[in-house]
Amino acid sequence: MPTVRTPTLEIGYEAWGESAGAPVVLLHGFPDDAHAWDGVAPPLAARACRVFAPYLRGYGPTRFLDAGAPRMAQQAAIGQDLLDFMDALGIERAALAGYDWGGRAACIAAILAPARVRALVTIGGYNVQNTIAPPGPASARQERANWYQWYFNTERGRLGLENNRREICRLLWRDWSPGWRFDDATFEQAAAAFDNPDFVPVVIHSYRHRHRHAPGELRFDAIERRLAERPRIEVPSVILHGRDDGVDPPARSETHPALFPAGTARRVIPDAGHFLPREQPGAVVDALLPLLARTAR
Repeated sequence: MPTVRTPTLEIGYEAWGESAGAPVVLLHGFPDDAHAWDGVAPPLAARACRVFAPYLRGYGPTRFLDAGAPRMAQQAAIGQDLLDFMDALGIERAALAGYDWGGRAACIAAILAPARVRALVTIGGYNVQNTIAPPGPASARQERANWYQWYFNTERGRLGLENNRREICRLLWRDWSPGWRFDDATFEQAAAAFDNPDFVPVVIHSYRHRHRHAPGELRFDAIERRLAERPRIEVPSVILHGRDDGVDPPARSETHPALFPAGTARRVIPDAGHFLPREQPGAVVDALLPLLARTAR
């Protein structure tokens, strides 16, 4: 597997297509890995794209360069990792697609460096968080769906993820995409990425930081303050949302087009839940290719 070195990480990634193809970066979420895009990348590569799917910090072969560095994973860090990944590969400008953590990284990159984002397909909508103000309570149904976040904010939850990571992650796959009948081989291929020694501390920090229960990196304080203001995304975009998403229901993204360029399409995809790239990869391809055609130059 190829890797590339950034100022912070050695990032492993999957790649498809000819080196001269138009760059597309696909970003997985929690709990998943780069194989989430195995049904998306080959059709893009067949249409003259050079496709990259990096493993996020804490997943698969990706490693921190500094053995003593705190294993932090706030949203600004994930967004910066994406820009650093592009820098390391010499990618000046790329189309992006992502969901969950990866969708958040893609949205943040589009906000921080719009000139470097040719187009954006964001699954779940505007995924940027406000980590500055304390969050208010959600509906009882949503709070119940977020049980894993409250669990990870306890020491018992940290130990639970350490000891039962496969059991917990398989349960989340089933709950978040209730209509998807994945097999053991598919799950185990992804679950191998959770054996990364940094997986547990990275996941725990991500879910604690967003609820203001863990400090972030000082170098990202100004970015977090900016993201808390919900800045608009100004790059050509399409919003996708799985109709049966068990953790982020489609209603969540109904108002999100207002945060994107005028005319941004929002599509609710049937027969798909949270893991839409795995369940309906064609929907992602069908969103990306017209964007690439529109932004060709």
